[in-house]
Amino acid sequence: MKESDDMTYYLAAFVDELVQSGMTDVVISPGSRSTPIALLMAEHPKLEVTVLIDERSASFYALGLAKTTGKPVAILCTSGTAAANYYPAIVEAFQARIPLLVLTADRPHELRDIGAPQAIDQIKMYGSYVKWFVEMSLPVDERSMIQYSRTMAARAIGTSVSAPGGPVHLNFPLREPLLPNLQFEDLWTKYGEANGSIVNVQVGGYTITEDRAKFFGQLFSAKKKGIIVCGEMPGRSDFSELVTELAEALQYPIFADPLSGLRAGSHAKEMICEGYDAFLREEAVKEALEPEVIIRFGSMPVSKFLMQYIARASSADHIVIDGDGGWRDPTLQASFMVHCKEDVFCKKILPLLALRKESSWLQKVISVNQRTKNLLSSPVKSESLFEGNVITELQALLPEGSAIFVGNSMPIRDADTFFLTDDKDIKVLANRGANGIDGVVSTALAASKAFKRLVLVIGDLSFYHDMNGLLAAKLLKLDVTIVLINNNGGGIFSFLPQSKIENHFEALFGTPMHMNFEHAAKLYDADYSLIESWEEFRSKLLGSLSHKGLHIIEVPTNREGNEQEHRKLWKSVSQEIKLSLSREI
Repeated sequence: MKESDDMTYYLAAFVDELVQSGMTDVVISPGSRSTPIALLMAEHPKLEVTVLIDERSASFYALGLAKTTGKPVAILCTSGTAAANYYPAIVEAFQARIPLLVLTADRPHELRDIGAPQAIDQIKMYGSYVKWFVEMSLPVDERSMIQYSRTMAARAIGTSVSAPGGPVHLNFPLREPLLPNLQFEDLWTKYGEANGSIVNVQVGGYTITEDRAKFFGQLFSAKKKGIIVCGEMPGRSDFSELVTELAEALQYPIFADPLSGLRAGSHAKEMICEGYDAFLREEAVKEALEPEVIIRFGSMPVSKFLMQYIARASSADHIVIDGDGGWRDPTLQASFMVHCKEDVFCKKILPLLALRKESSWLQKVISVNQRTKNLLSSPVKSESLFEGNVITELQALLPEGSAIFVGNSMPIRDADTFFLTDDKDIKVLANRGANGIDGVVSTALAASKAFKRLVLVIGDLSFYHDMNGLLAAKLLKLDVTIVLINNNGGGIFSFLPQSKIENHFEALFGTPMHMNFEHAAKLYDADYSLIESWEEFRSKLLGSLSHKGLHIIEVPTNREGNEQEHRKLWKSVSQEIKLSLSREI
């Protein structure tokens, strides 16, 4: 049948060109209209196909694969509301600059807007949250149309990885019959060579001229009171060594976000400060540590108090280096927006700097940070289990090459406070594009494939929000430990002003669920433990690391007690730092 043959060759060319352009992974959610694309993807010998039923979970799983590999991953679904379930992950991918190829099957044009089932308006349905949208033509087996299909595939890959990376959306209108002919000998090569006709998309990188490098070299050399701020920067392999070398030459401390990768690893850490979220809460400290220049790499760090510190330094020179050519300046303080790869910027500047002698400015900042670390490094002893201790315990117990994936709200903030510098290489990951609680379980499960062992630290609300994601661990036999911090509600709200409105706080913000998560563990064949002490936590965690499969360790905590212990700790830091600064004066 000609219609079936047209569809087969046209879609086979598209799938093969994805592979020729470097794609290796696709995540498919089953559906009828997407049948021919799904079958051809499953048939291609060089594609790794993962099938996950829930589209929202599937899209976040794909995001986790793309986040850890740096390569674009395709997601495929049928027409209708299936495509709408991709939206949260697409927003996260766009905000976090993660390359995704969103492939949605659709009813043909004659079945749109006439009441046909599973037909919704899918044209540009993700709006400005995709870098590029194309409505694919109806399949035709002609040389020019096969070349068109291949070109769209290569262009989609190239667009998704070009700076800044992000999602692209291709919508495929398909007519019945929907079964491709997989028996064609030239299935992948019609109208092409042995490997098909490839449109090779070359993606370059941003840099700066020698004159601009000299300008910044002179600027930095003239300023003694500077800081370097590093946020999340995926895929910058040698950046840790380069930025610490830059900091040493300038005698500028590095305020390193937990997602920056600078707090742990084999690189030098004498210049790294990680206690800023605690010590910058005190106004006197901000005044005493007012910088003349701020050099910022990567996305904006997690800490609200660091952002306030940056925002108040209005007289300082603010240099934002964005290797993807974006605009990351929520404080609106940038003096220079430099579109240059972060590692290239360091390499260009370093030869232009004379090595400074040890500065009193650097020693003051490092001293403040060290005093803060001394208070943060000891586990907090309290009547109930203190949530911050989870991060401290994990950092001590996890082996080299492991990862901690932290959920948003409190876990990421506790990682910011309690994940201290370490020579042991432990990666901290999170979904901080849109900072939402959508799909955290699914993303973490996919990310686990890239590490010796991954532990997800997540709150009860975020866990509930993506319990469907646990199916991936069961079906794909993933080895993951989930530390479920259960404070029976939204713990982050206890730290916000609305916590003072007692009449409506619990109903609107606290939102206790009173759930027994052991039942969820049983549903997905997970090993489950409810711990009562840190000794038990250590035992269960180490046991989970030595056994395969999904492990859920529930840590019951008290929201009110947790808030009080955090505030008590921050107060002790403020008092200690104020005292040390007064002695210097």
